[in-house]
Amino acid sequence: MANTTGWLSPDALENAEWFKASASSSSGGCLEAAFLSDGRVALRDNEDLGNAPFVVTRHVWECFLHGAKAGEFDPS
Repeated sequence: MANTTGWLSPDALENAEWFKASASSSSGGCLEAAFLSDGRVALRDNEDLGNAPFVVTRHVWECFLHGAKAGEFDPS
């Protein structure tokens, strides 16, 4: 089985179109996402673009969004 999650080098995502939340300021401080042509989702911290993006399957991304919308990741 091929590895579908994990780290990719920045070169592997050279043409990715990155999106960030509207709450992000121009000085950074946001998680960015790119939807890849194979259905996976790449994530990166725009405060440290030297780190390789992390890639998850579309299913993992949808589970995360569901949990986030339900408040499961809110700090206590």
